[in-house]
Amino acid sequence: MNITLNGAAFVTDCADLAALVDARGLDSSSLVIEHNRQVIKQDDWANTPVREGDTIELLNFVGGG
Repeated sequence: MNITLNGAAFVTDCADLAALVDARGLDSSSLVIEHNRQVIKQDDWANTPVREGDTIELLNFVGGG
């Protein structure tokens, strides 16, 4: 299916947000997901389906000074 991921067109067959994170090989401990302009709690990633036309932002927080 075609989605927008971090502002770019992206094709995926991942069924939910948790699968998308796993497929991208991302560390979920510092990751925040915005799904169609709504922040999704990490506990809900596996229950949030990815659908055709979704807009998803994967945001990593990085410490520093």
